[in-house]
Amino acid sequence: MLDELKSEVLEANLELVRRGLVLYTFGNASGIDREQGLVVIKPSGVAYEKLTPDDMVVSDLNGKIAGGKLKPSSDLDTHLELYREFPAIGGVVHTHSEFATAWAQAGREIPAFGTTHADYFHGPVPVTESLRDDEVGDDYVLNTGKAIVRRFRGLDPIALPGVLVAGHAPFAWGKSALEAAYHAVVLEAVARMAFYTTTLNPECSGISQALLDRHHFRKHGAKATYGQRS
Repeated sequence: MLDELKSEVLEANLELVRRGLVLYTFGNASGIDREQGLVVIKPSGVAYEKLTPDDMVVSDLNGKIAGGKLKPSSDLDTHLELYREFPAIGGVVHTHSEFATAWAQAGREIPAFGTTHADYFHGPVPVTESLRDDEVGDDYVLNTGKAIVRRFRGLDPIALPGVLVAGHAPFAWGKSALEAAYHAVVLEAVARMAFYTTTLNPECSGISQALLDRHHFRKHGAKATYGQRS
C-alpha cells in the first residue's frame, strides 16, 4: 500500500513539472495513508528528474520520520497540519506558480469571475491573513498551516480545494495526491484568467450566486450530472 502511495506522490510531483507550475526544485506534493496515519512527501531540494519512488520520505502525523533516507520537504509541517485538521483530504500540493503566487503576494483572494472558476471552487479562492513576526520567527512552517486552518473556519475545504497564503504562494489539496495536483493546475488557470479579467474590466463583480451554484453542483455533490455514470 505504501509503495503505491510513494509512486502516486512521485507522479503528482512530476505533474507539477509537466504543467509548468514549478521551477527547479520549487514546490512539493504529498499524500496520506489514513489507515496507517503515514504521510509520503517529496524530499527537500532534490531535482525532479532524479526522483524515484524510493526517494519519497515517510512521516507520521506528528512529524516523526518513518521511512526514507533523505530529508523531507521543508514544508512538511504545513502539510501535516492540513492533514490533521482536514480529515477528508488525501493529498496536498504546494507550488509557487506565477499567477496564483501573484494574487497571494498581493494579499487578494481570487474572485469567482466565471464558470470555469465555479466548476472547481464554490466561491472566491481564500487568502490567509499575513503571519505576525512572532509566527514567522517561531515554527514558521507549522504556523503557515495554522493560518490556512484559521482562514477555513466556516468554509468547506472540499468545496474550496485551495488557498493563497498571503505574501507566499498557493496550496491545493484533494482526495488524493493526484487530485491535489489537478486542483493546483486549475488554481493557476483561474488565477491567470482572473488577472486578465481585472485587467480588462477592473469593475467586474463576478458571476451570480445562481450561476456559481449551477456550475459547481453539476460536477460536485449528490446531484452531479457531469461525466459518465459508473
